[in-house]
Amino acid sequence: MDTITHGIAGALIAKAVCGGEDIFSSRAMSKQRIVTWSLMLGAIFPDSDALREVFSNNELLIITWHRSVTHSLLCLPVWVLLLAALTRQFARWRKWDAPSFAALTGIFAIGILSHIFLDLVTAFGTMIWSPLQWSRPAWDLIFIIDFTFTALLLLPQLLSWVYEDPQHGRRRALTMWLIFAPAPLLIARIGSIVGAPISTDSILAAMVLFTALFLLPALRGWGHTIKYSAWNRAGLLASACYLVAALFAHHTALDRVQKFSSLEHLEVESIGALPLPPSLWHWDGLVRAPRGVYEVRMDLSKPAATSASGFSNAGDSTPLQYSYYPDAFPNSYIDTARRLPEVQKVLWFSRFPVTRFHKEGKDPIVEISDLRFRKARSDRPASFTYQVRFNADGSVVSQGWLRE
Repeated sequence: MDTITHGIAGALIAKAVCGGEDIFSSRAMSKQRIVTWSLMLGAIFPDSDALREVFSNNELLIITWHRSVTHSLLCLPVWVLLLAALTRQFARWRKWDAPSFAALTGIFAIGILSHIFLDLVTAFGTMIWSPLQWSRPAWDLIFIIDFTFTALLLLPQLLSWVYEDPQHGRRRALTMWLIFAPAPLLIARIGSIVGAPISTDSILAAMVLFTALFLLPALRGWGHTIKYSAWNRAGLLASACYLVAALFAHHTALDRVQKFSSLEHLEVESIGALPLPPSLWHWDGLVRAPRGVYEVRMDLSKPAATSASGFSNAGDSTPLQYSYYPDAFPNSYIDTARRLPEVQKVLWFSRFPVTRFHKEGKDPIVEISDLRFRKARSDRPASFTYQVRFNADGSVVSQGWLRE
């Protein structure tokens, strides 16, 4: 999950269940605002491990270090106690009335746990048992950046702010509507750039929804009758329902992939169903076999085809379309590349690796791509592709992530 969404989630939890208030206010700092600040910063804190990547020349830290000890359940007590102590010290210096040390430890624990949980539901993998065990559990429920999920976390907080003040509620509502009504157009543009196009109907539906959310409660002032905490609890409930829906969608998608592998008689080494933006209907089924990776793109709103010769469960003739990405035939360059310590780390991280071999001029090149991170459009290159370049005599000339 992206860091911004983590922070938004932390703030929502603080306001919904911990009595927190808006972090920005003209009033003096209060315990309730410190609660929100602390839980939000706790939800952001695990991604502080990225600072090491910034100040290091080791480009493999993204897979060997990121989402490790700062995301670890075993190390969580250390971070909680440290953050609570720093917060108490800072509040004492600022002469603020802060929650007790015990309360702050609980608040930071909730924030960090929310971060770990929201990273687990993505496909990247999180080393929650480090440093005892360096495995990377991943639940594959939602995409790393999910605009719908972020909106569910953010909008209730904005609505609670809009309607907490009867005097300025309509002006605030109009301001938020002017900001968010065109937002789907911007998001659609971003989606088009990264290869996750959003339909015109979806854009219009989102614009209508934002209009209804910000303007309808202003009619006759009924938005002011809803309590501040109720708006935020509704947002927390909606976000939880979205994750439950993602869980069921993942189960359906994984079932389709398993049926595909069974009907095609594949020798499965690893299998998965990964979310594709921009909606819960779109999934990417991957099967790692001994000689390559099979990929099945799925739209859960349509009947499932279950064989290449293809008949769906509903009895409709539906040809199953899939792609196959074979590994390059073994050679001495691939063998040498696979023995490199850096490549072994890449292979440890990759769940669906594909090895390619080609030459640029006289230079042999080995590339290893993890198909988990293929972009939504199949005509775009894969991310997380590690390249090893050799010279003609078999010596390694260079190695590193392929820059697109």
